[in-house]
Amino acid sequence: MLLSGGQVATLEADRWNPARTELVVDGTPQSSVNLTDPTDLAFEYVERIGHVIDRIGDPGEPITAVHFGAGALTIPRYVAWTRPGSRQQVVELEPALVDFVRERLPLPRGASIRVRYGDARELAAKLPAGLQGASDLVVVDVFAGATIPAPVTTVEFYRLAARLLSPRGVMAVNVADGAGLPFARGQMATVAAVLPHVAVLAEAQTMKGRRFGNLVIVGTHDAALLEWLPRLVAAGPHPARAVSGEDLTTLVRGAAVVTDATASPSPDPGRGIFSR
Repeated sequence: MLLSGGQVATLEADRWNPARTELVVDGTPQSSVNLTDPTDLAFEYVERIGHVIDRIGDPGEPITAVHFGAGALTIPRYVAWTRPGSRQQVVELEPALVDFVRERLPLPRGASIRVRYGDARELAAKLPAGLQGASDLVVVDVFAGATIPAPVTTVEFYRLAARLLSPRGVMAVNVADGAGLPFARGQMATVAAVLPHVAVLAEAQTMKGRRFGNLVIVGTHDAALLEWLPRLVAAGPHPARAVSGEDLTTLVRGAAVVTDATASPSPDPGRGIFSR
C-alpha cells in the first residue's frame, strides 16, 4: 500500500512467530500485532513501554491515553486488553494506513479507541479540552518510514504533549539512534526541559551508544517514577538499563535542547536495524 509520503506499507507474517503480523514501511518493521494475545508486544522498545503502562495506577484500572502515531495500533490494543474501559485517542497522519491495518487486524470488540487524522504537531494543540490535564499516558511514537520527523522532536512540541498529562500522567517517547547517541541525547535534554522527572530505558549496548537501537524516554510530574525504575529494569527485555537523576544529567551534558529553529529528523539507520 502506497502512503501519502511515497512510502510503501505492507502487513507481513512474522517468520519466527506465525501468530504475529508485522507492519513494514519501506523495509523497516514498525509494529507487530498478535490478535490472539495483545500482550505479546514483540518489539523490545514496545515491551518497555508496556511495562511503564503497567505501573500507572492500580493493575487493570482504566486509564485515559493519547497516542501520537498509530502504526498497527499495538499499544492501544495492549491498553484496551489489560485495562478494559480505558479511553484512548490516537493521532495519525495517514487515514489509509489505519484503514488498511484495521481491515486486516481488527481492533478488540468494545475498545474505546478514537482516531484523529492529521499532523501530530498541529493536532497536539487542538485536542479536546477533556484530554488536557487528564491523560494518564501520552505515547510519542511518530515515524516517517525509518526516521522521526523534526517537528515532533522539539521543546515546543513536548510542551503541547505535556499539557495533556494528569498529575500522575506519564509521557513515553520512542527514539532511535546509534553511535554516541547525539540525537537521543538531544531528545533526553528536551524532554527534561519540559518535565521534572525523566528516565531513559534501553538495551544496555544501545544506552552506551555502541549499537543502533531504540530508547524509551519517560517523563512525568510525579516523582514516583524514580521508584519504578528497579522493577522496570527487572521486567526486561534483558539486558536492560535505566538512567535517571545525576546519571541522566551526566549523559546529556553538552546536548542542547531542541527547538523549532534547530530541529532535524532522526538519523536514518538503514533497513533491518530497529530492535525487534
